[in-house]
Amino acid sequence: MKKKIFLGLFAAIRICGLSIFTSCSKNNDEKMLGVDTTNRVDNYSDMDNLVESLPFSELQGISVGNAQDNDAQTGVTVFFFPEASMASAVVLGGGPASREVPLLDPQRNTQPLNALVFSGGSAYGLAASDGVVTSLEEHGYGYNTGYGLLPIVCQSCIFDLSYGKSNIRPDREMGYKACQNAIASNSPLSGNVGAGTGATVGKPGGMATAQKSGIGYAAARLGQLEVGVAVVVNALGDIFQDGVKIAGMTTIDRKGFVSAEQAVLKNQYSDLIAGNTTIAAVFTNAHLSVADLQKVANMASTGMARSIRPVFTMADGDTVYAISLSGGMILSDVNTVGVLASLVMEKAIADAILASKIADEEYLHNI
Repeated sequence: MKKKIFLGLFAAIRICGLSIFTSCSKNNDEKMLGVDTTNRVDNYSDMDNLVESLPFSELQGISVGNAQDNDAQTGVTVFFFPEASMASAVVLGGGPASREVPLLDPQRNTQPLNALVFSGGSAYGLAASDGVVTSLEEHGYGYNTGYGLLPIVCQSCIFDLSYGKSNIRPDREMGYKACQNAIASNSPLSGNVGAGTGATVGKPGGMATAQKSGIGYAAARLGQLEVGVAVVVNALGDIFQDGVKIAGMTTIDRKGFVSAEQAVLKNQYSDLIAGNTTIAAVFTNAHLSVADLQKVANMASTGMARSIRPVFTMADGDTVYAISLSGGMILSDVNTVGVLASLVMEKAIADAILASKIADEEYLHNI
C-alpha cells in the first residue's frame, strides 16, 4: 500500500514538474509559427551555463558570400578561407551531387581547402565551382603546382529544381559573383538567400504539401573552443526543434501537419520525390587531423537526425563537412568538438526554418 502511494505521489510530482517546465519553454518564434509546445522537451537547457552562444560572423578564418536569382529561386553560397584550411566530410544520403569530396578522405592526399561551395541546381549547379575557381585564381589563392595555382574547391548541391524555375540553375557567373562577395566581405545571412533560396522540406506527398526552408547558421563557444555550423535544409523529412515539429509535410489544405515518417511507411512501394538533400558544414578553431575532422562530421550528423525525420534516405544526398579553420590552434578532444557540433547543428537547422518562413501564397506560386 505504501509503495502504491509513493508511486502515485512520484508520478504527480513528475507531471507537475513537466507541466511547469514545458510552459516556460515557449518562445516568440514558435508563437509566431503557431506551434503547439505543450509537449516540448528541451534536452539542452542545463548547458546554458556551460556553452556560450556565439555570432557565426565572429568565427575567424572564414568569410561567407552569396549570390542568387530571386526570380528563378536558386543560388550559391561560398565559404572562403583566406588561409587554406584542412577539411573532411561524410556523405550519408543516397543521392549526392558533389565535387571533389573524395579528396577529403583521410586515405587520400588531402590538401587544404580554399573554398567550400553550397548551391542549388542539383548536378547542374556544380558549374558554379568553375566561377569560384576563376575568382580564387584571380586573387592569387590556390595550391602552387609549380605550373600555376590550383584552387582547391569542394561543392555540394541541393535539388531545388522543383521550386521556382527548373531551367535556370546556378552557373559559372553566379559562382564567381558569390566568391567575389565572400572575398570582399563576410555575409553569413540566414533564410532565403544563397544556396538556401530554393530549399524546401516535408516532401513525401509532393511539393503541394511541403514548406519553405533555407540556409541557417549557429555558433557556440566552450571555453576557448569555438564551433559554428552552416546548413542548407532541403529535406524529404519534417523538421523538429527540441522535439517539437516546426516545419514539414502538411495536410492538403495546409492548415495542419502530417507525419513525413508515417507517409513513407504507408507508401512503402511508392517512388519518393527525389528533390531533397541537406548539406551542412562544421567550422572549428580546434586543431584536428583529417581523420578527426571526418569523425566530427559524423558526430555532427546526429544533430541532423534529432532535427530531421526521416533523414539520410535514398531520396536525400545529405552531406556533412568539417573544417579546422587555419590559424585556430586550440587543442581539444575530438569527442568534445563532435558533441558540441551536434548541438550547434540543431540550432542552425532551426535557424534555417525560422529565417525562411514565407506566406503560403508566395510558396505555392513557386511550385
